[in-house]
Amino acid sequence: MTVVAVVVHTGKTFGGGLNELRTVLAEAGHENPLWYEVTSSRNAPKRMRRAVNDGAELLFIWGGDGMVQRCLDALDDAEMPVAILPAGTGNLLATSLGIPGDVAKAVDIGLNGTRRQLDLGVMNGERFAAMAGAGFDAIMVHDTGTAEKEKLGRMAYFRSSLKAMRARSVRMRIRLDGETWFTGKASCVLIGNIGTVTGGIEVFAGASDSDGQLELGVVTAKNAWQWAKVFSEMVVGLNGESHLIEKARGRKIDVKLKRSQRYELDGGARPRTKRLKVRIEPGAITVCVPAPPAP
Repeated sequence: MTVVAVVVHTGKTFGGGLNELRTVLAEAGHENPLWYEVTSSRNAPKRMRRAVNDGAELLFIWGGDGMVQRCLDALDDAEMPVAILPAGTGNLLATSLGIPGDVAKAVDIGLNGTRRQLDLGVMNGERFAAMAGAGFDAIMVHDTGTAEKEKLGRMAYFRSSLKAMRARSVRMRIRLDGETWFTGKASCVLIGNIGTVTGGIEVFAGASDSDGQLELGVVTAKNAWQWAKVFSEMVVGLNGESHLIEKARGRKIDVKLKRSQRYELDGGARPRTKRLKVRIEPGAITVCVPAPPAP
């Protein structure tokens, strides 16, 4: 029988929680899986590597996008199957992959679903699976506390987004695949491996997590009014199309910032920097996804 390992963020939960997870795994024949718990996603890489060294053949990750990002960054084996148990606030990657917020169904996908290769982005030496960037999104992520997210869920980001809208733009130069693509002031640079953000808003139409390319977007909104216009245009279904947004697609991105800025990877805040060096890592991991419907 497959050796199953579970890496758990104990501060995250969904469905019937970890008790339901243990019950579902036991009913599927995995009464004593390898089990590793962390109270912070920062400690997840060490547990992830330990699980592999202990002989795991299938890895379950219980947590949100930040937890998944930390684990995938530590996984060197592109063939090791990874199953996501979406216990976070946004769960962008899980949603994109069609993994539901139901413990039993998510476990079944891990055990019996389809396995496929997934690209990963690499920013400043660290992998990410969904979205990364600097400016608006990084400010919002940094200013939203864990306690707020636990209490309010996705609404916790609303207050910090108002502050992010008022942040000053920064001059930047962006090179895409070796050519200068953008020079000027912008309030956000967003790089995506998938196309949809929280709330199901599609910002990168036609994005694929397995095409060997990353999506690139720059928002030039200068104030809260212009940001409101950007969001309203997204919500009504313009697929992120706006005169305040410039978009492109490529394999290698180099962003130089006039002022140091915070950046974020899959909802995890990172320290300030003046440069973002980004590239795609095609087929970097194997993920468990729902099996296609029978013909």
